[in-house]
Amino acid sequence: MIKTSCQKEVFVYNKSMIITLLKIFIVLIVLYLVAIYPDTSRKNDFGPFEKKYIAHRGLFDNPTVPENSLPAFWKAVENDYGIELDVQMTTDDQLVVFHDASLLRMCGVDKKLVDCSYEELSQLRLLNSDEKIPLFSEVLKVLKPDIPLVIEIKSEGRYIETTQKTVEMMKGYEGIYSMQSFSPWIIRYLRMNEPQIIRGQLSYDCVRDKNSKLPVILEVLGAYLMFNIYTKPHYIAYDFKTSDNLSFQIVSRLFNAECFAWTVESEEDLQKIKHLYRCFIFDSFIPKDRYPK
Repeated sequence: MIKTSCQKEVFVYNKSMIITLLKIFIVLIVLYLVAIYPDTSRKNDFGPFEKKYIAHRGLFDNPTVPENSLPAFWKAVENDYGIELDVQMTTDDQLVVFHDASLLRMCGVDKKLVDCSYEELSQLRLLNSDEKIPLFSEVLKVLKPDIPLVIEIKSEGRYIETTQKTVEMMKGYEGIYSMQSFSPWIIRYLRMNEPQIIRGQLSYDCVRDKNSKLPVILEVLGAYLMFNIYTKPHYIAYDFKTSDNLSFQIVSRLFNAECFAWTVESEEDLQKIKHLYRCFIFDSFIPKDRYPK
């Protein structure tokens, strides 16, 4: 069958279009990989985090030993676990250790922590116990230099000032620590102003989260680690329940980046994810093995 000149032109046009689309596809893939690539230059600094399991909000047992309380941190230190905690700032510029934005769950008061002074907070008790919300400075006195500390900076209130004050307080601290946040703006601040600090981007596949209140674009960028090009985190702290996320799989397997699993709540889950993560934040159970390695 002899092709007419018209058929030849169509064939050439289609081939050219396919090649162009293929080139565009390859460029987009490359840009995507560049965007999610973290900063892997600090991999040699993660040994202490890899050698100890990290107790989420201390080694707590609500309500007996409340989360983010001094006894929870004492207990973690006594059992040779690392510690993860949450930092927020009061209206009178005091750094305190507390997770929730609201005081309702832990203290029975329907008010945001960042709208309170420390004097107001000192009158409250955690889960009807004798424990109060501790100052960050009080917690630091409990720790030992060989206990790896993971500091989550909450994106509530004046979060950049909170970050600045946390950085200032950690100057002269002898132990190893990292700072992490869900907020890419906080991690960006650390990248640009405090590059010596190990920084981690907290994330999860929030696109699947029906309760997420984020705009869709921020959900996608956050879930698929697209902020990495902006924040260049030294590690990714990812919700292990959504570890099948494509970007996380690429970062963990292809880029071999440092990854922290949060929050592991059973031995079964811990064993399932050991091939994807090197560091493990846990609560609600005691790991069977004394140490990860």
